[in-house]
Amino acid sequence: MGVPLRQQFSIASYLVKQKLKGREKYPLVLMLEPLFRCNLACAGCGKIDYPDEILNKRLSVEDCLAAVDECGAPVISIAGGEPLLHKELPQVVDGIIARKKYVYLCTNALLLRKKMDDYKPSPYLTFSVHLDGERERHDTSVCQEGVFEKAVEAIKLALDKGFRVTINCTLFQGETAPEVAKFLDYVRDLGVEGITISPGFSYERAPQQGIFIKSVETKELFRDIFRLGKGRKWRLNHSSLFLDFLAGNQGYNCTPWGNPTRNVFGWQKPCYLLSDEGYASSFKGLMEETPWQKYGTVRNPKCVNCMAHCGYEATAVADAMSNPLKALLVSMRGPRTEGAMVEQAVPQYEVPVEGAAIDSGRVETPPHSC
Repeated sequence: MGVPLRQQFSIASYLVKQKLKGREKYPLVLMLEPLFRCNLACAGCGKIDYPDEILNKRLSVEDCLAAVDECGAPVISIAGGEPLLHKELPQVVDGIIARKKYVYLCTNALLLRKKMDDYKPSPYLTFSVHLDGERERHDTSVCQEGVFEKAVEAIKLALDKGFRVTINCTLFQGETAPEVAKFLDYVRDLGVEGITISPGFSYERAPQQGIFIKSVETKELFRDIFRLGKGRKWRLNHSSLFLDFLAGNQGYNCTPWGNPTRNVFGWQKPCYLLSDEGYASSFKGLMEETPWQKYGTVRNPKCVNCMAHCGYEATAVADAMSNPLKALLVSMRGPRTEGAMVEQAVPQYEVPVEGAAIDSGRVETPPHSC
């Protein structure tokens, strides 16, 4: 797992406190989007088609830090848009670090070389650089040539300066296991701390809809990837049970409250992937007003193929807290790549009866062939 022990301990302590307080719904990672403006127009992006009046909006430093305090999550993922376009972002990052929260500053790295001196290396700060594969694959994904080379140059410079660096990779239609394995070898050899890897979600606003992978294809692809990965020492920045979920071995429902989103519109319901479900004016309002029972692969057709880490990593972490031996065994052995997958839940697409919301993240599935 590509996460330092210090950070693992801090997050584990936070999780234990939530359990001791008896909380069933709590945030793990705050998705902070201080702007939607970007300097790329990626094929799978759900933000780039907003009008200029929205793209020109910014959350202030005060707005950002208030969201951090209100939410209370131990990890903050700053995304967008391209966060480095925000002129006051260094002040936002400094404020989060002062609160001893872990910051993952997500960036396409086109501005990273220019902006790097605005930040100081810290165990609380990580540059999470977007790379969707090697040169040709990534440049196709972001719809611009030369981006891969610029990103890699910036990564090497950041590492030389002592910054923590991870890679954020999204897999789309047409990926093959050998290609992904080759890319993971390349990332490993770059010397970054770890890599976040997740199947793309089919944003309704995305300009190209044919690039997203279906859930069964996703599981088969990840099994092939993990089969090739044995002994190659990839540093995947995920819990062992989330990786096992990607390989079709765990039956989870999403827990979107684990990754709440604050952006220029407010607190987004239920997660940053769904753009038209409304917003709350406060984190408290988000938690209390959102009809969580309406969402998830068996509850909502919009969610049917989603296996993104923003919905399922928190579920996997909660499962690991409840079943530490299972999590340990999967961590030691790696995700299972042979045999039957968990049975797929039959879609319901209706609001359950009062009190039937699934807070544990587990999905009970009837006998049904995968």
